[in-house]
Amino acid sequence: MSEKKGSLSINSENIFPIIKKWLYSDHDIFYRELISNGCDAITKLKKLALMGEYEEPENPEYKITVTVNQKERTIAVEDNGMGMTADEVDEYINQIAFSGAQDFLNKYKDKANEDQIIGHFGLGFYSAFMVADKVTIDTRSYKAAAAPVHWESEGGTEFEMRDGDREGTGTCVTLYLNEDSAEFSNEYRAREVIEKYCAFMPFPIYLVNADAEPQYETVEKEELTEKDTVVETIVEEEKTEEKENEDGTKETVVVSPRTEKYKILKRPVSLNDTHPLWNKHPNECTEEEYKAFYRKVFLDYREPLFWIHLNMDYPFNLKGILYFPKINTEYDSLEGTIKLYNNQVFIADNIKEVIPEYLLLLKGVIDCPDLPLNVSRSALQNDGFVKKISDYISKKVADKLSGMCKTERETYEKYWDDLAPFIKFGCIKDEKFAEKMNDYILFKNLDGKYLTLKDCLEENKEKHENTIFYVTDEKEQSQYINMFQKEGLDAVILPHNIDNPFISHLEQKNEGLKFLRIDADLNDVFKEETKEEDAEEFGKLGEKLTGIVRKALSMDQLEVKAEKLKDASLASMITVSEESRRMQDMMKMYGMGDTSMFGGNSETLVLNVNHPLVKYVLEHEDGAHTSAICEQLYDLAELSHGTLTPERMTKFIERSNEIMMAMAEK
Repeated sequence: MSEKKGSLSINSENIFPIIKKWLYSDHDIFYRELISNGCDAITKLKKLALMGEYEEPENPEYKITVTVNQKERTIAVEDNGMGMTADEVDEYINQIAFSGAQDFLNKYKDKANEDQIIGHFGLGFYSAFMVADKVTIDTRSYKAAAAPVHWESEGGTEFEMRDGDREGTGTCVTLYLNEDSAEFSNEYRAREVIEKYCAFMPFPIYLVNADAEPQYETVEKEELTEKDTVVETIVEEEKTEEKENEDGTKETVVVSPRTEKYKILKRPVSLNDTHPLWNKHPNECTEEEYKAFYRKVFLDYREPLFWIHLNMDYPFNLKGILYFPKINTEYDSLEGTIKLYNNQVFIADNIKEVIPEYLLLLKGVIDCPDLPLNVSRSALQNDGFVKKISDYISKKVADKLSGMCKTERETYEKYWDDLAPFIKFGCIKDEKFAEKMNDYILFKNLDGKYLTLKDCLEENKEKHENTIFYVTDEKEQSQYINMFQKEGLDAVILPHNIDNPFISHLEQKNEGLKFLRIDADLNDVFKEETKEEDAEEFGKLGEKLTGIVRKALSMDQLEVKAEKLKDASLASMITVSEESRRMQDMMKMYGMGDTSMFGGNSETLVLNVNHPLVKYVLEHEDGAHTSAICEQLYDLAELSHGTLTPERMTKFIERSNEIMMAMAEK
């Protein structure tokens, strides 16, 4: 071949600067592009062998070798795939807009369909110029008569091409890094990037440090193979010792036989797992393999709750494993990690469109060869297709959960507290998911028993039909819980932020259903009956009590309610309107500041007229201690309901000390 020079044929104006600066957001991506191009070339060659168009050598060892040289600031990525002829270099390298992979697919799509072609040789190759001042290609085609080709370019717009000297089939791309990108020729940085992007590529990837001193290992004679380079033979001579027998005679016995060991150049170890767990059939995978894969990929040493193995061939090809992690909702981020692959080539962490929003706290891997990506493989292109994937994942999750509830109820209950937040979020966000999960939503009652919605309504229908009482904080609402349990009433525990919108969702879906927090109002079961003829007089008593308390507390807008409670030991308590409290909680959740305009003063102070202190207040309207007692009753009610403001807490402590001093002086 005569030497050839020229300018690269670029089909649209200024495309190269776009590739160099904007096509890839991360400059380290060039490793993925060059290595996946190498895998692509090997895949093509294997296809040709399968179709009888190429004769493989005996026991072919397909591999990618990455050689870094920090002193020279170079990286060489070499494969032993199909290589290129001079015409192919001209077409696929010099004419950027062509994709070698696509052209190959079009040519052979009817002949073989075993493995997909993953590379886009062309634009992917040019990612090298993001980090390199100069790039060379040495390649030799698998075709018998093809001559080796050498290609080089400085800057990416001018090139030279001539006969090369490569002996074996395949391609070696060498990058002469610019100063800003020198880090990529460091062995440890190279290892980090390759393990990030290429951990599961389909052919072994080996990393060689050209600067490093040779490393050695010692093997037994029977372990030696033809591929090993022997540096030294280590002979350990036979060892004997004299032994005296029972009859007094002596004999020489062999303690350890003569052995030969070999010091060899350390065998290369591939950086990647060419047969990832998701490519196996679920029946072939053990529980320990799933857990080990989880630890390795996500560096999370807490065991996952359980997992779902995805394996779909139609209407699209998708494999993967989704893990339900154990999450401490107080400290952990509720966003997991979904690693997306395209034929074992890493695409991105958390391309959120693929996973339903409510499942984003899952950790997992998804490999979808049919995924429509843009040319840099960093963004999805087809919303309709992606929606189908998302729907499929949602269905598989619902099937797994409902199946577990039906067949492994004890296990399902054990995991429920961890699963509940995102199952409830899913029911709010996805109607189909909600329909599938409707009978498998659990509620934990005050005794720690798990009930379905139907169970809750059935269990309490005689005491409060179509109403479910609930608790959000067992500590803060302990006073109310005790009241409920004394009267044989039940409630469910709903401690998560998602529970507020979730119960509103259930109320909309189930006509007549009502959720009430146990401090929302006083159930009639806690009160003594007031005779009809006494109602008017009791009303006047309530008005009087309201006036006294408001004056004592200097709170003209405070809602005060007089009640005759069965429990005479209970003097005061706070109730909060369910509707306004839900609105307040929602406003707080979204950080919307002042909630008073949405019922921020919706508390009601309930005073038990059967309690001696309340009777004292009524009987001593202008008494010396009346104001202090009213303030104390209010603060105690607030404390049993939650907390006091710092100012009120200070006054409460001072007042409590004064009361105790008065008691001590008597």
